[in-house]
Amino acid sequence: MGSGGLELPPGGEGHEGSGSTDVPPGAVSLARPMGAGSIGPELDWDAGAWLEVRTRAQRAGRAYIWLNLVEQRLRAVVAAVLRPVYEPVHGDDWVVAAAGPAGQEWVQRAVAVREVSRRKGYLLDPADDNVLSFLTLPQLRELMVQHWPCFEPYFDERRDLELALDELEVTRNVVSRNRALSEAVLNQAERASARLLELLGAAGDVPSAGRLPVDAVEDLVGDRYADVVAVHSDRVRLMGQFPAEDLFGGARRLDAIGIGLNLLVQNFSGRRLVRLAESGCRVRLLFLNPASSAVKRRERELGMKRGELARSVEMNILHMRRVRSRLRDPGAFEIQVYDETPRFTAYLVDGDGADGVAVVQSYLRGARGMESPVLVLRGGSRVVTSDQLGDSGLFPTYREEFELAWADSRPVS
Repeated sequence: MGSGGLELPPGGEGHEGSGSTDVPPGAVSLARPMGAGSIGPELDWDAGAWLEVRTRAQRAGRAYIWLNLVEQRLRAVVAAVLRPVYEPVHGDDWVVAAAGPAGQEWVQRAVAVREVSRRKGYLLDPADDNVLSFLTLPQLRELMVQHWPCFEPYFDERRDLELALDELEVTRNVVSRNRALSEAVLNQAERASARLLELLGAAGDVPSAGRLPVDAVEDLVGDRYADVVAVHSDRVRLMGQFPAEDLFGGARRLDAIGIGLNLLVQNFSGRRLVRLAESGCRVRLLFLNPASSAVKRRERELGMKRGELARSVEMNILHMRRVRSRLRDPGAFEIQVYDETPRFTAYLVDGDGADGVAVVQSYLRGARGMESPVLVLRGGSRVVTSDQLGDSGLFPTYREEFELAWADSRPVS
């Protein structure tokens, strides 16, 4: 007899898959459970589903880091400006007093959440045992809006601040509810967050940030990857994210080693190189000698016609010689060739200072430079230091290799 007063069918042999219709009146027929084999395919995720959830998680993770940075910075700014005004009179309840009648509902909700967190042991850090730590980004914004005369001396434009916060609101809602975040919205959130941190006085102080902006993820976990800040499967994808103008424009020093240095020669015009050198940039270009046996071996590796690669390198060298001939100080634009087996190509921009950036590619046996993986390195002091890693960056390694190769090479007249 079931809990509802209905009689369940007997479990005898006559009712176990025999197709019998001999069911007592009033009995309820139960569906037989499906076998384990039939459940598996319905619950399993295929490769496409796993790729989708991984993409969602990666985007949400990046957005969360940006939102977390902005919220912490905004909380610190609100505390620095409003606490001296309200705390002398209201003590620990200064946030409640600052919220005033207009914010009574949400500030009391924050107080209640704080009390629940206290009782359940959710406050792991004593520094978070305050009402301000339980305010959300819109509530922190509301405090700033209500007390804008207090914040006005620190900000040039209120509209810029509010527009950036508006752009973040969509991302905040998506991330908090674990919904899908599109790449376009993520990019908008990253731009808005970077702008907000700049407005709030917390912009990155890394010298190379002007050429290669510091990413929030790099800023937090950069020590896991030494000084590698980006990896691209080929040069086409590199150029899409990091154009030659962004890499070479405004450089004060440029050292390059490779076979034909196509990334520079074919993507940065001679006129721009002339202006760069005339503005004070010192250039050292190290080509593979087009007459060397190493060029012939490389041609065979790539399946090229005899002399094809040599002519290409020679044309690039001639082009750089024409650039040099137009300079008032040709000595600041040096061109040399080497005869050794080429092992990598590297473009070291401002490699002698703390704001250096490098693009490095290893030569693969059957792939041209355009098709080879690319590493982007940040030189100088790393964004995040680590006692365990020490000076384990790759930038100094390639800079040293360049200097050794340069010392063993000979100039092009």
